[in-house]
Amino acid sequence: MIHHLLATSSTNDDMVALARDGAAEGTWLRADTQSGGRGRQGRLWVSPKGNLHASTLVRRRVGDPPAPTLAMVAAVALDELLQGWISSERLMIKWPNDLLADGAKLSGILLEGADTAVVVGIGVNFAHHPEFADRPATSLAALGAVPPDPADFVEELATSFAGWLARWRGEGLAAILTRWQARAHVVGTALRVHGPDGILDGLFDGLAADGALRLRCADGSIEQVHAGDVFLL
Repeated sequence: MIHHLLATSSTNDDMVALARDGAAEGTWLRADTQSGGRGRQGRLWVSPKGNLHASTLVRRRVGDPPAPTLAMVAAVALDELLQGWISSERLMIKWPNDLLADGAKLSGILLEGADTAVVVGIGVNFAHHPEFADRPATSLAALGAVPPDPADFVEELATSFAGWLARWRGEGLAAILTRWQARAHVVGTALRVHGPDGILDGLFDGLAADGALRLRCADGSIEQVHAGDVFLL
């Protein structure tokens, strides 16, 4: 089921409330605009009409892979779908779940907990994009693509996400990580991580079995990163 709102503060906040009221897994909520949309670490997510602002709900089950890896499920599902609007060569996933187009941020994904459920928020710059001081951003329109209708797009996204979610449960996390790495920055890419303990530079060395970022440092040691902002150098 896909719910639609003309305007809201945050689709993630609304979905958390729906989850606590017993909403079923697979419920989606889309809003034309958000006044309080947010990204990771509470950053403002600019939410004008014409872009995608949507959230869905996953009910945790015994035996599921780790909940944070649902961000990677969403990333591969979104990447698969966006290839209908922009060539795969121009798209790339940046750890753990941002989608870049021509090196600029095109979308963001935010996970939030709701008791035993996980809310997955997805924002995509279709018609508009913000100007960030610390990183480039873009939109499908700026890339020369005709932006999709958000209402039609979210229906296709729900199907794509459900398919990858089924693989996450049925085949395990390894299936998701294989696809993720095939669509992400290549091994050896220079990265800078702003993490809880400071700034760390190194070369991308693939993913650990749990989805953590492996970073090869200048002294040859491997750091496993489970949280942080990643920048391509």
